[in-house]
Amino acid sequence: MNKAIIGKKIGITQIFDEDGHVVPVTVIQAGPCVVSCKKTKEKHGYSAVQLGFGKANIRNMNRPQSEFFDKIGIEPVKILKEFRISNIDAMNVGDFVKVNIFSVGENVDVTGTSKGKGWAGVIKRWNFRRLRETHGTGPVGRHGGSIGQCSDPSRVFKGLKSAGHLGHERVTVQNLKVVKICEDKNLIAIKGSVPGPKGSIVYIKDTVKFVKKEGA
Repeated sequence: MNKAIIGKKIGITQIFDEDGHVVPVTVIQAGPCVVSCKKTKEKHGYSAVQLGFGKANIRNMNRPQSEFFDKIGIEPVKILKEFRISNIDAMNVGDFVKVNIFSVGENVDVTGTSKGKGWAGVIKRWNFRRLRETHGTGPVGRHGGSIGQCSDPSRVFKGLKSAGHLGHERVTVQNLKVVKICEDKNLIAIKGSVPGPKGSIVYIKDTVKFVKKEGA
């Protein structure tokens, strides 16, 4: 990973490309993010930077949090996220990372928390088929069916698909194309859908390209 930024999902819209084709995009307010911490291989064993996004109220922070920002000399931020970036030599604590680190046409990976949909049955959660709607089916047409075992193994295996909490999971969508960048408003338009509802926090990283070694 060579570059990353924190953003807030604004919503979805559509724009037209040079050929007049409609392109569905997700608009994200990306940055500006402040570098709040820097880790090196010599001291910490790996290279990474910690970015901060969004203004925070000092009254809502505990003492260790407020002392951390006072020590590094930056304004308090709401979101702190560490990224393992390889080239951190040009970054220093207090520097700002803006949306112009990305370019139009570049592929990125976007990570966010998907929409929470509460408790869901097996049909909605796992795409189960319901029972036939005939006489005698009773009130169990959308149930998952029997999960009982005979004398062997006499138990229910772990990981059985059943009803439960749906959504609100960490999701990463890869290889999304950057369609448009608005530097003055810190906006980036990415083709396709991005996980999470409006106003949720997302993390944008450049897509890592794996090169196949010779003889592999």
